[in-house]
Amino acid sequence: MDLVYLLKAAVLGIVEGLTEFLPVSSTGHMILVDDFIAFDSGSGKVFEVVIQLGAILAVCWLFRDRILNLIGGVLRRDPTAIAFAGAVLVAFIPSAIIGFLAIKLIKAWLFKPWIVAVTLMVGGVIILWVEERRHPVTTDIAEAITWKQALIVGLSQVVSMIPGTSRSGATIVGGMLGGMSRSAATDFSFFLAIPTMLGATVLDLAKHGAQMNGKEALGIAVGFVVAFVTAIVVVKFLIRYVAHHTLSVFAWYRIGFGALLFAWYVVWPAFVG
Repeated sequence: MDLVYLLKAAVLGIVEGLTEFLPVSSTGHMILVDDFIAFDSGSGKVFEVVIQLGAILAVCWLFRDRILNLIGGVLRRDPTAIAFAGAVLVAFIPSAIIGFLAIKLIKAWLFKPWIVAVTLMVGGVIILWVEERRHPVTTDIAEAITWKQALIVGLSQVVSMIPGTSRSGATIVGGMLGGMSRSAATDFSFFLAIPTMLGATVLDLAKHGAQMNGKEALGIAVGFVVAFVTAIVVVKFLIRYVAHHTLSVFAWYRIGFGALLFAWYVVWPAFVG
């Protein structure tokens, strides 16, 4: 048993759980930490995708009552439940199509530290702009989202496929621009994460699961469990936080961290080279 490998897997599990639902980009942080600790995940980056399922299951656990009520409402043909389930589907479809067609190219060309640095900074500026911008709130709870708002959120999620953008950040910002309150947009982002990340996990496992050896499978199991536990803490925190605060602190973190990374990966090599 390679204890160093498992320790690195646990570290990445913590990073995933901490960043998946904060608007700071889990993929971006995973790429950077992976590069820093020299973690060889193997199997076409399936490790990074599958441990996200641990974070998603944390949402399923915390939202279990609402999810069961939604399922029950759909089975009873309750119009409100059907409309909400339809909105989640509408928001899910754009990223499902683009992800299926282009995920290989995205991983090959965009999973670079300098891209993460740039998108972190750009995303931070956008969040600050959205928080300062006056926009009418027409939807106060996630379940009242309109299909137009859902489509805006879904298109925003497509943009988040660029590493460093942040899936949660893009969908929350998209929801707010569409007229949702910050809390409603955050809640809907959680719901949308469930089919999105489940789909990504199933797709990656279907493509690369057979290539995994015992060492990689054990590493995924460790990262999965750690991400699950960490994400439970983070989701509880974020739900309480957005009810009383703006996202500006995360925006400034993105700008500062992104600038530091850009200096490290782009400016410094050019200077010493």
